[in-house]
Amino acid sequence: MRAFREAVEAHDLDAVEALLADDVVFSSPVVFKPYRGRAVTASILRAVERVFEDFRYERVIGEADGRDHALLFTARVGDREISGCDFLRLDASGRIAELTVMVRPLSGAQALQTAMAAQFERIAQEVQTAAG
Repeated sequence: MRAFREAVEAHDLDAVEALLADDVVFSSPVVFKPYRGRAVTASILRAVERVFEDFRYERVIGEADGRDHALLFTARVGDREISGCDFLRLDASGRIAELTVMVRPLSGAQALQTAMAAQFERIAQEVQTAAG
């Protein structure tokens, strides 16, 4: 999905949030239970932006007008290199209904989990503020 990739690469998290369906389901690479809703997903993506360094998309798989896309990326968390993939599923209106992230290797996933755990108090505050 071109709009998502361009927004992420431009560090435009407001544009990323606008692409999310209200009831988007986000599946984290380091947490079993998925998160549901635009506010929490957007807040998690903002935290990921703070945690990832040298993030770049390497390849996109999927038809431009299709509903399923895979965006392969590389990044760094601290001294750990990560390879990963964002799997996107669009709803009938073209918004992101599902976002699943997978990363490797295990040491990179563990570094990501530790870094994201340090962000969760801020994530919870952002979600509370968004809820008004």
